[in-house]
Amino acid sequence: MEIEYSQKKKEASYRIVKYVFFTGFLAGTLDLSTSFVNYLIISGGKNPVIILYFIASGVFGQFAFTGGAFYWFCGLIFHLVIAYSFTTFYFFIYPKVKPIIRNKYFAGIIFGILTWLLMYLVVLPLSNAPLNGHTPLQFVISVLSLVLFIGLPAAISSESFYYK
Repeated sequence: MEIEYSQKKKEASYRIVKYVFFTGFLAGTLDLSTSFVNYLIISGGKNPVIILYFIASGVFGQFAFTGGAFYWFCGLIFHLVIAYSFTTFYFFIYPKVKPIIRNKYFAGIIFGILTWLLMYLVVLPLSNAPLNGHTPLQFVISVLSLVLFIGLPAAISSESFYYK
């Protein structure tokens, strides 16, 4: 009996890791792709890898903009770690959120907005990244990106995990 319970617990642990891994990777990739496309449009076609240097500058400061594969790779890893962190967090708070906000889409929108607030009001100001002002359009794009590509995938995947 105890072995059967242990096996079920192991399978549930594997399932949540699989769901979080897939959702975090999808969210991070979609969000970064949006940033790349947005930068390409705004900059008039300049190389969007500068986005990865900017992310790396959160830790390395201005040195990250000196270029090189090391800094863009660190930016990519940092971005994915952040996406995985938000995704993992949502998976763990989901059982507490579901009774309060019953609609997964609304919950995803709220989580995306809260993610944006945390990133732009706490994380970025505490980092070494240069703080640039946003135009109203860039503001809307950045909020929508986090709602569509972090909040909604986390909410949809969490519901799928817990109610499958």
